[in-house]
Amino acid sequence: MSMKKLLKKLALLIAAVFILMNVVAYIHAYRFTHFSTTATARTKDPTELTILDKLKVLFTGIANPRPLHQTIPSNAYETFSIASSEKLECWRAQVRHAKGTVIMFHGYAGEKSSLLERAEIFQSMGFNTILVDFGGSGGSAGNSTTIGFDEAQQVKDCYDFIAQQSEPIILFGTSMGAAAILKAIDDYKLNANAVILECPFGSLAKTVSARFTMMNVPPFPMSTLLTFWGGVQHGYWAFGHNPISYAKSVSIPTLILYGEQDERVTLEESQEIYKNLNGPKRLVTYPHAGHNVFLVDNQTRWKKDVTDFLHQYSSR
Repeated sequence: MSMKKLLKKLALLIAAVFILMNVVAYIHAYRFTHFSTTATARTKDPTELTILDKLKVLFTGIANPRPLHQTIPSNAYETFSIASSEKLECWRAQVRHAKGTVIMFHGYAGEKSSLLERAEIFQSMGFNTILVDFGGSGGSAGNSTTIGFDEAQQVKDCYDFIAQQSEPIILFGTSMGAAAILKAIDDYKLNANAVILECPFGSLAKTVSARFTMMNVPPFPMSTLLTFWGGVQHGYWAFGHNPISYAKSVSIPTLILYGEQDERVTLEESQEIYKNLNGPKRLVTYPHAGHNVFLVDNQTRWKKDVTDFLHQYSSR
């Protein structure tokens, strides 16, 4: 075989592999950001998957059923909607002589009932709470997520809804919800009284890469392709979705809560966000917590950290 033919076949092979990788990445991005309506079980955490399961996920993407409410509030509450990029379903619980309202935003593949225990703590501290389903989750319209990008508009619309009532507003978000809050403040200059962020990721590219690392799969090049196609599918430049950068616009008092065993977000990401914040700020880490810092063994300290912070800044 001549060198020319060999090089041609090699070029065709490289092109075929490149096309296949992009097709697989496109499927992954779609499955990762679009929720299905079928009653399938969500793909397990990457650390719980067998080698065969991991191979299947690598080629077909995750099973991603729509997040549905697991329970309802035990305290008196009302359900209402806020118009945004999607119609957002919310739960509101009110207390007597409220100090203000905490608007609460869940993480990726979550929904508002996942925040109920935290909400009860805020209520015990004297705050009204509003728990929000992002578009695609729980009782809200839609079937997709942009991992905090378009959700920033939804944060803004929820903020505007409460701001009309001229009361102190605290924005609370976990993971994707935290990223959406940072982007909303950067985009719309929200002037909340305080912000509480649990485990915000540093950038979309970093959090996608972490998913591959958790599966013991080299992130490059598939995490880069997945990030690219996810942005294309939703009409934005995904590599620019960067909470570390958004933090530079934040002068609101901010509390960051981070679990040192977190496999999805590194301590360095939280530290970079913290460093870029321009207002009063605190970074609290929990040695035994992972991506969910609100563990049973951690709730007493969580409550104290949040209480101390809000006592100082909620009524500024």
